[in-house]
Amino acid sequence: MVNATTADATPGTAPGPGRVVLLTTSHRVAPGLLSWPAWQALRTADRVLCADGTHPQLPYLREAGIRVDETAPTAEELVAACVGGHTVVVVATGEGDPALTDGLARLAGSGRLRMPDLELLPASYDLPGARLLDLVQVMDRIRVECPWSSQRTHKSLAKYAIEEAYELVEAIEDGDRDELREELGDVLLQVVFHARIAEEDPDAPFSVDDVAGTIVTKLIHRHPHVFGDETASTPEEVREHWLRTKAAEKQRTSVTEGVPLGQPGLALAAKLASRVRTAGLPVPLPSGEGIGYELLALAARAEAEGTDPEAALRAAARAYRDAIRQTEGAGD
Repeated sequence: MVNATTADATPGTAPGPGRVVLLTTSHRVAPGLLSWPAWQALRTADRVLCADGTHPQLPYLREAGIRVDETAPTAEELVAACVGGHTVVVVATGEGDPALTDGLARLAGSGRLRMPDLELLPASYDLPGARLLDLVQVMDRIRVECPWSSQRTHKSLAKYAIEEAYELVEAIEDGDRDELREELGDVLLQVVFHARIAEEDPDAPFSVDDVAGTIVTKLIHRHPHVFGDETASTPEEVREHWLRTKAAEKQRTSVTEGVPLGQPGLALAAKLASRVRTAGLPVPLPSGEGIGYELLALAARAEAEGTDPEAALRAAARAYRDAIRQTEGAGD
């Protein structure tokens, strides 16, 4: 904000330099939902201007009885409109009217004119997660207009979900923050893409809002110590709440239900061992010859000791890769 040094007009003195209010809004917030200071500025202004005749706020402003002139003044014209102590509100376009603001900055720096008070007033704000709305809109357009994306199905996209999940895990293990942010976006894209495809199902369509609503309901139900009357002071108690509510929801006849058999072998073995241990079932490991049974025993032991066998093997494999590279480099 750039403030003029001249005081407002008082009896017996010359009028103040006036006031320019640049009103910004978020396209992610429903038009008409403006802050109280914004409505006050609009109602008390001498003039309200907007360069975009299709601005989504205009119908709501006019419905509220506010006259809006559809014009794009230059910086000089805007300063002139404030002469005499007038207040002019400029409803900014989606691009933010950079030509106008740059022009006002140049005039203020030149010292040639008596500048009005310049104020930037955000009339609506993005809430956390607002950019997800942009992603939904972009995905919708891509689904309609892109020759490749428009032909994708849940089945044809399945492999990408697996690939992106592994790339996310790699970014986490590498500790690369920039890569982590990008890979999280790629995983999120898979969710939004599948949800957009699901909207077109003729028999059981659902949207990304349905997906979000389902997980919100699940999270609230499985956290009674946060959203209900139960208490949990340790991670172990939280896990007990989670398992108990999950069991009531699923009403499974076997602890093996819900364990995807398509996951990597070590992870599968560890998951089964975890289900058995948590349920307290007296199921011994099957005996047999071969490396498979040995790996099964190792995976079960790792799970019992609180170690992720997949992560442990990846760490060892990375060390092996580094040793290979070191040997290759020594031969140069």
